[in-house]
Amino acid sequence: MTTAVANGTSDQTLIEVKDLKMHFPVTRGIVFQRRVGTVKAVDGVSFSIKQGETLGLVGESGCGKSTTGRAILQLYRPTAGEVRFEGQDLVQVRGDALRKMRRKVQMIFQDPYASLNPRMTVGDIIGEPIKVHNLRQGKAVRERVEELLGLVGLNPAFANRYPHEFSGGQRQRIGIARALAVEPQFVVCDEPVSALDVSIQAQVVNLLEELQDKLGLTYLFIAHDLSVVKHISDRVAVMYLGKVVELAEGPKLYAMPLHPYSQALLSAVPIPDPKVEQQRRRIILEGDVPSPLNPPSGCHFHTRCPIAIQQCKEEEPPFVDYGGGHFAACWRARESGELMPSVAKKQAEAMAARIAADIARVKGTS
Repeated sequence: MTTAVANGTSDQTLIEVKDLKMHFPVTRGIVFQRRVGTVKAVDGVSFSIKQGETLGLVGESGCGKSTTGRAILQLYRPTAGEVRFEGQDLVQVRGDALRKMRRKVQMIFQDPYASLNPRMTVGDIIGEPIKVHNLRQGKAVRERVEELLGLVGLNPAFANRYPHEFSGGQRQRIGIARALAVEPQFVVCDEPVSALDVSIQAQVVNLLEELQDKLGLTYLFIAHDLSVVKHISDRVAVMYLGKVVELAEGPKLYAMPLHPYSQALLSAVPIPDPKVEQQRRRIILEGDVPSPLNPPSGCHFHTRCPIAIQQCKEEEPPFVDYGGGHFAACWRARESGELMPSVAKKQAEAMAARIAADIARVKGTS
């Protein structure tokens, strides 16, 4: 992971999310629809992202990661909360003002094929946002499209081709070029490598880092793969059932996670070292993830937590800083950290070594 100085991270906060909620109504009936419940996809999320920083957002499927990203960009209108971009609350922005604001905040979607119009050429796909925001006119649009294709590592001559003529990795590069077409400051990367082969994943991650250094971008990087998040992120936030349960700098969270759910996620990462693999303790969570339609009382994780106590079932734990910007929402966070086996540090070191080797190998062949 690049350091804060190397990647241009500043002390200025670019994005500030406060108590963000995204609830979806559940209705019954065809003609007279009656509301019978509410899916609490995002239920009180708070964090901030500094200029030039990458915040990784991880968690299992259905925890609300992608919904959080879309709610920040106002693709979903939040039920409650604030999303401040450069001090302005995007939740309160409407109409033409919001349309102009979208120049500064963009998204790279998870599926590199479904997010591209199959009836449009690559040149039209990338050029459309340029025309919509009146950034270029006439021949200058074509020149900008070719410049963007070169920026993401594609041949500018590909502008006349259609999405189906490209591989998955190439299509994702097209999606990145489209996001960069309007010269944004903040980009939500919604699992941009999850649909790609491992070798291609490393290439796309390297590309995103290079673009961040070159253009001064700020990322919210949403992913399942903890190895990818560790490599690209300055800080990592862990989500469970609509809430952020832990937030810390990458090395701190991977070396000594405080929340039992974070520990379970890290214990599932395979390590290509037989000695570490034999010694490490795998944490197996029992039961299924509760429904966001009817989340548990108190701590949402208590139904699967191996160290839960009565207080966990009755009271929701506060999101507390346990030192050095390491936040966790757990009544037994300090005890949980002490219960981690000593092999956890070796496991984290082995993971970091594997990631460095993968990236070095890809750079050597690219």
